[in-house]
Amino acid sequence: MNFATLDLNLLRVLDAILHEGSTVKAGNRLGLSQSAVSNALNRLRHSLEDELFFRQGNTLIPTDYAASVKDDLRGYLSELEVLLARSDFEPSTARGVFRISGGDYFSEMLIPRLSALLAETAPKVLLQQVAWEPVDHLRMLENEEADLGLGPLLTNVDELPPWIMCQHLFDSSFVGIAAKQNPLVSDIPDYGELSIDRYFAASHVMFSVSGEIESFEDGVIKRLGKKRHIALTVPTFHAVLRAISESPYLAIVPVSLASRVAEQYGLRMFSLPFHLDGIPVFATWHQRSDRTPLANWLRDQAFGIVEPLGDESSYRP
Repeated sequence: MNFATLDLNLLRVLDAILHEGSTVKAGNRLGLSQSAVSNALNRLRHSLEDELFFRQGNTLIPTDYAASVKDDLRGYLSELEVLLARSDFEPSTARGVFRISGGDYFSEMLIPRLSALLAETAPKVLLQQVAWEPVDHLRMLENEEADLGLGPLLTNVDELPPWIMCQHLFDSSFVGIAAKQNPLVSDIPDYGELSIDRYFAASHVMFSVSGEIESFEDGVIKRLGKKRHIALTVPTFHAVLRAISESPYLAIVPVSLASRVAEQYGLRMFSLPFHLDGIPVFATWHQRSDRTPLANWLRDQAFGIVEPLGDESSYRP
C-alpha cells in the first residue's frame, strides 16, 4: 500500500461499511449513493490490497484484516476531525448529521425548539431523533447509531464505561393527571391535592417501555401499605396522555410535560397524595466526539433547552 496516494475520504467509507454492514446503509450515513460507496469500496480494495468484505446474504462480512482495523480506525478518524477542525466554527455553514437518542418526552420538550433553532442558525445540519433504548443506549453511542443519549441511567454514573461522557441535566418531578371531566378531580383546581382515598379508588395508566406493571413510584406506594390497580400500560407518554384524555383513569407524568400539553389534551393536573423524589435525567455521549466542533455546539444548544425543565417552580402556581 502506498499511503501517500491513499484518498483519506475512502477511510470514512470503510468505517461506515464496517459499522453498517451494507453499502446502502453506509451511503445513507454518509449522504452518498450506493454506487458511490461501491466505487469507493473497489478503490479501497485496490489501495489496501485486501478484499475487505465478502457477501453473506444481504450483509457484508469483513475479512480478518478489515475487522482488525475497525475499532482503531474510528478513533483515528475522530482525532483527525478534531485536529483539522477550524477554531472559528460557524453553524450557518456547518454540515453533518446529529442523532439524539431520547424517548417521546424529548420529542415534545426538546426536538421542536431545537429544530426551530437549527432552521434559523444551522440550516445545513440534519437532526435525527432515534429510539431511546434504556438497556442498549450505550451500545448505540459506541456504534455511532446515536451522538447523544438523553434519559435516566440504569446504572450509577461511576459504573459507566470510561469512554462515556456524562452530564446531569435536571431532576424530573411528577404530577398526577386526569381528564377534566373525570369526577375524581372535577371539584379540585389544577395542582390541588387529590385525597389518598380517591387516588387508590381509581384505576391507573402507567408509562412502561417494557410492559412491566411496576415502576419507581410503586416502592413508595408499598411503603404506604397501599396497592393501585393498573388498567393499562403503554410505552410512550403520548399514549398515556391520549388514554387519560378519553378514560376515567389517572396517571403520573413529568410535571414539565403535563403543564406543556394539559390544555391540548383537556387534562386536570393534581398534586399526588404522597411524595415522589425527582428522577435524575442525564446526557451521555461518546468520548470521541467530546471536542468535535459540530457535536459540541449541538450539545450546548440541546442542554440550554432542557436544563430549565427541572425548575418545578416555573410550572406550579
